Amino acid sequence: MKDLSNYSLLAHNTFGIEARCSRFLEYSTVEEAQEIALLLKSPYLLIGAGSNLLLTGDFDGMVVHSALRGIEKIDATHVRCGSGEVWDDVVAWCVAHTLYGAENLSLIPGEVGASAVQNIGAYGAEVKDFISSIEAVEIGTGKQCSFSREECQYGYRDSRFKHEWKNRYLITHVTYQLSSDSSLQRLDYGNIRSELEHRGINQPTPLELRQVVIDIRNSKLPAPKVMGNAGSFFMNPVVERSKYEELLRMYPQMPHYYIDENHEKIPAGWMIDQCGWKGRSLGPAGVHDRQALVLVNRGGATGADIVALCQRIQHDVHEKFGIEIHPEVNIV
Repeated sequence: MKDLSNYSLLAHNTFGIEARCSRFLEYSTVEEAQEIALLLKSPYLLIGAGSNLLLTGDFDGMVVHSALRGIEKIDATHVRCGSGEVWDDVVAWCVAHTLYGAENLSLIPGEVGASAVQNIGAYGAEVKDFISSIEAVEIGTGKQCSFSREECQYGYRDSRFKHEWKNRYLITHVTYQLSSDSSLQRLDYGNIRSELEHRGINQPTPLELRQVVIDIRNSKLPAPKVMGNAGSFFMNPVVERSKYEELLRMYPQMPHYYIDENHEKIPAGWMIDQCGWKGRSLGPAGVHDRQALVLVNRGGATGADIVALCQRIQHDVHEKFGIEIHPEVNIV
């Protein structure tokens, strides 16, 4: 178990912001997670790879990270993973074992434990679609717990771990249920289908679909090591159908995604682009020139710089469209 004082979190946030914590604790076994669960005192912060985290200053408390590794196939379709595994390594492992379902989530940064908290998603898929169960240790008691997907009450970039279960558990393992056939592949979101057709592929293998998703993401999103960012900064808002129809009359070319008969999802990136923010900067913080949903650290930005840019964008989107957009990034 790691137990370090006055620890730099620079390597633990993909925005590349320098901040320190009073104490850093890292567990690599369930027993170590239990030990940490019994000694934690507020304030404390539970982190993954920091790919969904914006630090606005030093953290005067304990920061806890999982280094619990391991990927194992427990039957024909279930895969159990340590919470400290890199998420994309899990996708690659599943693809190598011809298990379908996770390909659309290729190259999403972060770790297994955080994937289950955040309900990561991309290209029409969400991790909740194939989470089977979550194992955790209760903070304060060290008790081992297990939760089904239904108990976690997943929603769009949401779960009970972000609400009444926040800071209550250290996640140790997540079990995913994949598919042994391609019937669950999602090919009609974004430009996946057109890119497959361009490559002459009608029924992609998991590897082919994964590669297409990786290539699309790489063409749109900056690598955090090159330019600090946390991927998609804002959630795509879901609006009432009446609001959607009002905007569609004003913007006939507006992209949108059907949710149900009463709701439609409007891409936040499109609205940010319409407000003229794509490629612009506010000091050392900026909006990426290829994907307006991504806020970037152009060099030397502080957390406060990123927050100021976020607030300016929120203001302009609300002024133009009458819609509030909210960060999916955890601002600390």
